[in-house]
Amino acid sequence: MIKLLLGLLLFSSLAFSHEIKYDKDAVGAVRHLKLYKYPSWVAEIELSDGKKVLFSSPKGMFEFYLHPASWYRDYHIKSEKAFKNLYVTDFQTAKTINAKGAFFVYGTDEISPAGDDLVAFDSYKAAEKFSKKHHGSRIFGFRDVSYGLIKFLNGAQ
Repeated sequence: MIKLLLGLLLFSSLAFSHEIKYDKDAVGAVRHLKLYKYPSWVAEIELSDGKKVLFSSPKGMFEFYLHPASWYRDYHIKSEKAFKNLYVTDFQTAKTINAKGAFFVYGTDEISPAGDDLVAFDSYKAAEKFSKKHHGSRIFGFRDVSYGLIKFLNGAQ
């Protein structure tokens, strides 16, 4: 029975794992930065039509996700229904994680290639530990990140 449970656990972790794939020429959709230079920050949105949109950081992914009409010309996105899956890179482990279950540290001394950003983690505990070490101001869950926060990170007042 234990072998069966362990087998199911292993299968489910493999079946539901995802890897953000990109090559040396790939650039983020919002900031157009080379992704291979900053692998700890890469994020991805998988659209309902199967297309994958890459980002150089969680901030860029949120900018795209929270204001889809801005990207209609390039991606024909009208609403949140166009988004199938959202992924970010766990800053500590470099593993791809589901963005909707991630925790994002705001206000740290760690700067992304896109400037002030949100640092992503798979667990609250890891986010809290990082926040304490790097002078973070707050930890957000996915649903707590607003477009106003993203605009603020981009320098809007």
